[in-house]
Amino acid sequence: MKKFVSILLIMCSSLVMSAQQRSLTDSIHYRAEMQATLSDGDHTPLWLNANKYGLSSLKTANGYLRESIERPLSADDNRKWGIGYGADIAVAAGFTSTVILQQAYVEGRWLKGTLTVGAKEYPMELKNQELSTGSQTLGINARPVPQVRLALPEYWTIPGTNNWLALKGHIAYGKTTDDNWQKDFVGPNLRYTENTLYHSKAGYLKIGPKRITLELGAEMACQFGGKSYYYSGEDLQVYKNSSGFKALWQALIPGGSDATDGDYQNASGNHLGSWVARLNFDYPKWNLGLYADHFFEDASGMFLLGYNGYGSGEQWNSKESSRYFLYDMKDCLLGAELKLKNVDWLSNLVIEYMYTKYQSGPVYHDHTQTISDHLCGRDNYYNHNLYTGWQHWGMVMGNPLYMSPLYNHDGRIEIMNNRFVAWHIGLSGSPVRQLHYRVLATWQKGYGTYYHLFDNPRETVSLLAEVDYCLPKGWRIKAAFGTDSGKLYGNNYGAQFTIAKTGLLKLK
Repeated sequence: MKKFVSILLIMCSSLVMSAQQRSLTDSIHYRAEMQATLSDGDHTPLWLNANKYGLSSLKTANGYLRESIERPLSADDNRKWGIGYGADIAVAAGFTSTVILQQAYVEGRWLKGTLTVGAKEYPMELKNQELSTGSQTLGINARPVPQVRLALPEYWTIPGTNNWLALKGHIAYGKTTDDNWQKDFVGPNLRYTENTLYHSKAGYLKIGPKRITLELGAEMACQFGGKSYYYSGEDLQVYKNSSGFKALWQALIPGGSDATDGDYQNASGNHLGSWVARLNFDYPKWNLGLYADHFFEDASGMFLLGYNGYGSGEQWNSKESSRYFLYDMKDCLLGAELKLKNVDWLSNLVIEYMYTKYQSGPVYHDHTQTISDHLCGRDNYYNHNLYTGWQHWGMVMGNPLYMSPLYNHDGRIEIMNNRFVAWHIGLSGSPVRQLHYRVLATWQKGYGTYYHLFDNPRETVSLLAEVDYCLPKGWRIKAAFGTDSGKLYGNNYGAQFTIAKTGLLKLK
């Protein structure tokens, strides 16, 4: 892994050297920001802390001072080559750490392709950034993972298709940074990990050049490598997970096995992903997008098909026949986004429905010598037996309606509510030129997990009302009020105030 990163760092250095004839100190944007949040209840309300790239806190009193600079790649849009970089740091109170290096990266572009090294906030694909509940795999709810990322970030039209087909996507490898937080947070005799590696990849195909287009894609990710500290009773077990080039390959193409798999080998690491799709209708006065996000943890969820043709007796672990088990297509995030191009006071409306209760069914049974049926249910979304689940610094890296580990009072780094039904609505607009608002309302009914069922389902309603006012000379003020009402998150009420100043740095 270190050799791989070193090679790519040299490539980035070459990009910088090749651009030595141009100025790399022009078009530098700066942002200074101060935020304070005060709440009454057990936690900061959901929509005052979720989908902020992890720069948030559940504590009822919290805040930060934040400074950032950025030279975007768009500064070189008129050149074949492009160089960009950014640094973003916050000093916080009431957060999981006091000094937070939120972003630090350098990136280069050649024609349409980009190479980025470092930690950077990436937006969601195919969803509204401020109104959606969030993507289930590659969301905006947790701190960025430092990584090396090769991407085609904008759609590239495939030659010879008469503008009917276009592609975009990325592949990335990185390393999580929350080792110390895990050790501080974890309760006695509960598992945690060290030096966990990260991999993500995604690809999207756009069909249609005119008013009606269809976007289809897959988003996949994997946690692998490092060490897993796991307790069997009171005995600590330390598992050194696979590393090196083989581990990198098995993260890219799922394969291998974990140390705890035994006779029932699975892919090495914690693999997960989503099938995503969006159908767009674009007309002069309005735009309508209908989208879906189907999450999966393994082949049973990915293909809705599982092999079930094992033999018996001495052939109990051999594939004897072409027999398969068909799983239902139940779990999905379904959404609709309406943009009204000539209505300033209500310019965007999003409605989403989310169902995650099925998870390939309530039964998991590995085939044995006496019972050959193999049913791969109880997928336990976002959780894993060796890794601490799809989270970073205590916040889930996907959709925040999966309850993040930071909510756990017993020090368990685990998602304790991943089976739920939810309805969500979001709307935004700009009644006057300087004023922008958004409103979010979410109803959720949680059932816990298959392994830790709630005694009774827990319902909650989470609300947000936010206004953002632009002042002269790059100043802006934002005020937000949020609530949670119900048994899932408790009864919480809070207000959040943000003051920011943006502009261009003028360097000689």
